[in-house]
Order: sequence, then C-alpha cells, then structure tokens
Amino acid sequence: MMAITTFSVPLANETATAQLMADLALLIGPGDVITLSGDLGAGKTAAARAMIRYLADDDHLEVPSPTFTLAQGYDLPAFPLVHADLYRINDASELEEIGLSPLPESTVALIEWPERALSALPGDRIDIALSHRSALGSTARAAEITGHGKGAAQVARLQTLRRFLDGAGYLEARRQRMAGDASTRSYARLIREDGAVILMNSPRRPDGPAIYRGKSYSAAVHLAEDVKPFVAMAHGLRERGFSAPAIHYADLEAGFLITEDFGTAGVIEGDPSRPIAERYEAATDMLAALHREAPATTLPLAPHVSYAIPVFDTEALMIEIGLMLEWYLPDRDAEVNDDRRGEFVAMWRQLLEKPAAAPPTWVMRDFHSPNLIWLGERAGISRVGILDFQDTVLGPAAYDLVSLLQDARIDVPEQLELALLTRYIKTRRSDDANFDPGGFAEIYAIMSAQRNTRLLGTFARLNRRDGKPQYLQHQPRIWTYLKRSLAHPALSVLRDWYAANVPPPAA
Repeated sequence: MMAITTFSVPLANETATAQLMADLALLIGPGDVITLSGDLGAGKTAAARAMIRYLADDDHLEVPSPTFTLAQGYDLPAFPLVHADLYRINDASELEEIGLSPLPESTVALIEWPERALSALPGDRIDIALSHRSALGSTARAAEITGHGKGAAQVARLQTLRRFLDGAGYLEARRQRMAGDASTRSYARLIREDGAVILMNSPRRPDGPAIYRGKSYSAAVHLAEDVKPFVAMAHGLRERGFSAPAIHYADLEAGFLITEDFGTAGVIEGDPSRPIAERYEAATDMLAALHREAPATTLPLAPHVSYAIPVFDTEALMIEIGLMLEWYLPDRDAEVNDDRRGEFVAMWRQLLEKPAAAPPTWVMRDFHSPNLIWLGERAGISRVGILDFQDTVLGPAAYDLVSLLQDARIDVPEQLELALLTRYIKTRRSDDANFDPGGFAEIYAIMSAQRNTRLLGTFARLNRRDGKPQYLQHQPRIWTYLKRSLAHPALSVLRDWYAANVPPPAA
C-alpha cells in the first residue's frame, strides 16, 4: 500500500505562504511533482510564484499565471522547473499535446488544477490543497499538504522542519535561498530584525548503493552520512581557536541546524575568479597552525556521547581513486582490461605507503574557495571562516594544502601555488626542526595525484549518475593540476601509465 503523510498549516497572509513554499523548496529535487488545488482565488498561483521566486533567488521575477500558455518553463539555478495550469484541460489525454505526458525528466513539476488530469499524475507526488479562511481575515488561507509514495517522507520532513523552525523562533523569518553543493545538503539564510543565520538541511543519506564490500561509497571512504560529524567538528575547531560557525540550534536526528552566518566575503575575486593572495596566505597559515599539534581522535558530540574521527586509510583512498576506472575512463571511451587495472591498483598501493606512514592530522578534504569565508574584522588565522568539515578524517597534512592550492573550482597559477607551498613548509620547519621539506613535497605530489584522479571520476559521476553536467567544466583544470603532480620524480611510473591509458577530458 502506498505511504501517505498529511498535515495542515494555517497561512495568515501571502508572506506565510511564501515561507511555507520556501521550506518545501529546500526539500525537493529534480523529478518531484507538486500539485496545487483549490477554488478560484485560493492562492494557487501565489504559492507557485513564491516557490519559483525563492528558487530563482529573485523576489521580483515575473511569474505569470500559465492559464493561457498552459505550461511555463524556468531554468532555475538548482534545477529546471515547469509551472503548469490544467484549468483549460478537459481530460488527461490532452497533456501530451502540451508536453506534459510524460512529465519532463529531471525537472520539478508544479501543477495547478491537478484534478483535471489526476489519472495522468504519478503516484509519488506532493499535493497542496489551499482553502479560504475568511473568518481569520481576507488574506487568510489554510494549506493541507499530503505526500504520496516517495512524497510522504518529504512531507513528514517538511512538518519536522516547520516544528524545528518554530521551536528555534525562526518560523516567521524571511527565507533567502543559498547555493547548494555536490552533496544532498541544502541551505537557506534566515533573516530577522536581529540579524541572519544559516539553516542547514542535512538528511541522513548514504551516497550510492552498498557495493563496496557491503558499504555505500560514502561509508567506504568515510564521508558524513548525517549531521553529527559536522556538529562535533565545529565544536572541536572552535575550541582550538579556528573560525567554524557557532551552532545555535540543532536537531541531530532529523539533520537540521541553525548556525552562525559568516556572510558572503570570499577568498577569490574577479571574473573569471582568481585567488586573493593575502587571503590564500592566511588560509595557508591556518593549515600550518592546525597541523602544528597532534590531533584529537575523538570529540564530544552530546552529553556522554563521543564522535570518533575516521582514519583516511589506504582502502578509502583506493576506492576514491577507483572512480577514475568506474566513471571517467568509460566516459572517455577508454576502459582498461584486467591487466591494466591490476597495474593501476599496484602502482597506487605502493605510492600510498608513504602518506600512510606520515603523522596524521585533521584532514577536512574540501578546504578550497567555495568553503572559505573571509572574516576581515577578525585577526590572524581567525579571519579564515571554514564551512565544510563534516567529512574530516585523520590523514596526511598535505591533502588539505592540495585542496587549497589546486582549487577544483578556480585556476590557481602555478607560481602562486609554489609560493604558498614554500610558505607552508617554512612555517612548519620553523615550528618543528624535524619537519622534512623534501618528504612533505613528495607526499604533496602523491596527494595531488590522488585527489585529482578522484575528482576526474567524481565529476564524471556527478554528470552521468546525478544529472549535474556543470561539474564537467572543471575537468580540464583538474587535468592541468594532475599533470603538475605527475611531473614529480617519485611519480614517474604512474606518469607513464597515465600517458598510455588516460585520455584528457573533452575540451
């Protein structure tokens, strides 16, 4: 029997309607179907307009009623959306004529007057029935929200989110959409008269099926599958003087957080974006400070509950590298045979012996420009605000320096990379007479090759599996970084293998 979840929301005015639709927008994705029903004037188009404007991050976007056009498409930052009005449809057979049967794939469908073609709508959907509440005022409405099939869990999560916001005192805050990342997390800025905070929606979800010795990809490579590592690491970083956002409210089981808002000042500038040298220097110094002391291996999470930081072991690194074989090479029509695959694995296992033997530190894994905020009013290394650290593992110090100096999203000139690498090594050397610059440089090259090999596969997977082709634009940059690291003498055998077996990305 198909699951069904339903609850009702009073809506005093259009602002309350916009808040509800923004909350729902935080939880949906490509392929979801949302219907809006109710009498004439019940507020269906106002609700649709509110969601579209929120997703577009444009409060003044023209969103006409599609009564006469029947369907209107929007190419929104997160995903495409089609807004349809079936009032003039006589039966479901007419949907094919307007391109709504079948519904477009990888698109959110927002449908008014669904009862005109109910038999053609998918079983997995979210229905919103709007009705007048004239006794409460001329603008008052009520929304009955029902989730069917897959939509039932989304509606239950929406209800939990609304309770969380109410308990935290932010149910009536203005919502502002924020760009997401490659994960299943989504974000919104909540704005009240006393300031702004960040809402994080982090549902518990493994990345991929259990195909790595019975584990999902995320479990096998120690990626966070819920919000608890973020909370533990945020407290741990702040206790050590680093600028992670303060957590004001948390629902650890549901995966909702309200955190400090660091603002929008980044560490890059211009178009195309380029590093701001002073800010990259501060970020480099921050890593040197983080790596100065032996790291904690466990952190408190809640009273009598600790979080154990995973080890970035060789098996996890090998699974990451394997994404090149699984996704990138097939995309380039260059799949390898079993002998070549065996060579690839053997070379990498040997190369990873040195990083595995290096003193471990906290490795945040995505320490690069999209996740760094410049806090100019603070001093020293605390000017570097860190946003992404839930995937922290215990591993080689060089990894995060590679993330920063070979930024996957922007071009870091080789001259700047070398200057900052030298800056880091000098700082570490001044703190520790036993620090080995040559050994560190070799591990830096190995970790660069590992990370960039993994990213070529990851971005191919994001395109093919997750319908996110925008990540392919970064592959040529990743290829450039990869060639830099393969030039190190310690990687000569790997360099020859890649030259023979790995084609460059499409231009």
